[in-house]
Amino acid sequence: MKKKALSLLLASTMVVSLTACGGGSGDSANTSSDNSTTTDTSSNSSSGTTDTSASNTDASTDNSGDAAASGEKADYHEVLKDGLTVVVNGTLTASVDNGQADFEKQWEEAVGIDLTIQQLDHSGYTDAVGRLFASQDYPDAMIMSAEMFKQYAPTGLLWDMADAYANAEFQNRITIPAINENMKDAEGHLYAFAPAYGNGCVTYLKKAWLDAVNINIDDVKTYEDYYNMLKAFHDGDPDGNGVDGDTYGVVAAGFIGTEAPWINYLPEFWQGAFPAIYQKEDGTWVDGFQEDATKEALLRMQQAYKDGAIDPETLTASTKIAREKWFSNDQKGSSGVFTYWAGTWYRTLTDNLIKNEVNEELVQLPPIKEITDTLGGYLNREAPVWVIIDQGDPVHNQAVFDALLDTMLDGDVVQTLWVYGAEDVHWSTKAEEFTTNPGTDKAQDYSYAEGEFHLKPSPNDPNTVWKKNYIDPALAISPLTNGFNDQDELAAAGNKFFTENCVDAPATPVSETFTNESGTIHDAKMAVITAVVVDGGEVEPAMQTYVDTVGSIIDQCLTELNSAQ
Repeated sequence: MKKKALSLLLASTMVVSLTACGGGSGDSANTSSDNSTTTDTSSNSSSGTTDTSASNTDASTDNSGDAAASGEKADYHEVLKDGLTVVVNGTLTASVDNGQADFEKQWEEAVGIDLTIQQLDHSGYTDAVGRLFASQDYPDAMIMSAEMFKQYAPTGLLWDMADAYANAEFQNRITIPAINENMKDAEGHLYAFAPAYGNGCVTYLKKAWLDAVNINIDDVKTYEDYYNMLKAFHDGDPDGNGVDGDTYGVVAAGFIGTEAPWINYLPEFWQGAFPAIYQKEDGTWVDGFQEDATKEALLRMQQAYKDGAIDPETLTASTKIAREKWFSNDQKGSSGVFTYWAGTWYRTLTDNLIKNEVNEELVQLPPIKEITDTLGGYLNREAPVWVIIDQGDPVHNQAVFDALLDTMLDGDVVQTLWVYGAEDVHWSTKAEEFTTNPGTDKAQDYSYAEGEFHLKPSPNDPNTVWKKNYIDPALAISPLTNGFNDQDELAAAGNKFFTENCVDAPATPVSETFTNESGTIHDAKMAVITAVVVDGGEVEPAMQTYVDTVGSIIDQCLTELNSAQ
């Protein structure tokens, strides 16, 4: 990776308004910050972690003069002779133990240059990237959440790809141009690229648990209905082990998220609260965490925690821990409710419950009345993006775009790699028969004729059929043109359900102080949540401690944001 001095430059406020809701099944994305398979896809590095790109800047220098002067693109094979290095998180599900080497090899064969993938821990990705950047050890390109992107966009670290994007070969295939067009700032700069919509979370219920406590999902319409259901899941015996009270209502990966839109995993409790800095309709930026709606949400969660309606592991659980506890073989200590990503995850969660002989069916809960009356529905987040680290050499930066991002939506070989993974490892068109869960009553036979596109068993779990690699095929801004399609009916139904029940989340703030202090602010919020929800303390003293701790930081953020209007 490269060494480059980080210049802290203030940039114009980013204006991002993704319009991914209210339409058909193609109007959202499932490139969530945790679209991994059931295995941990957060390996620290690929098999080839050697720094092969240390001399890229020097290698590209000889090519930069004439090409830069003439405005012509150089051959990326010549510019990137030493290869390309990218940093990713768990959204690339072809992890080191799940076929990543094959993905990497086939990508290299298709594109014609060497690729080095460094896959950082997903749950701690933001912090890991911060440490990486603090060491000034930069990749050529990387995946960022929308929140991360907004933090780094003003720094001068990211390359403006507006011209490259406008002239990209994939432009003639894009069917949803608004996603990236709306990410441009007021001056027309484009510092990131999103190949798909952002997506959001919906609330899933175990059908067997509903039946066990005699509750019909159609009767769960209000918060009172929802809460009574959680209590029934805790007080009764929904898992059928003969013991009352050893289960919980809902489990979540934290009471509050670490990235926008923050309330994803417990929306029924947050309702109209938005516990973060957000922009009101009149354009004013405010701190929603100090508002009465947040205080009321904290009291709801406090009561639920006390009553056993919320799993106490929610305080510290990662997304991986939460979901694996939810579909564990041993349902003692598990929960009936789990709010998680829409679309593909509808199938993935269902498959894991079936595999573990827990449940045959999941049902999706429409937003309760209190959510629709305040927010309007489940929140669609801003899309995760790819960014290119500015090497100070426009020819090198352009070569990275051409090799990585322009090929990513080629409609054929390379896009198939990003969508489905490696041929004959994650998917195939060869005649094939296989059985998942053989010798059990959950056994399922698969048979495909020669030439029939299909997904294969996951490399690290032969009883799980592969889902996707990175780009959700139903949600890409540009479709595959080779006819390869494995649109699962359940995933498609999940996408449709979400888009019919979602609204766009408020945009995340862009402020120098917020960029530098977001971790401190989050820690202060967690202190309040712990004091009130877990320890049962009063709201006002805890909130005063929050103000005493980060009030001046919040004020500075708001001053910067509101002065930029």
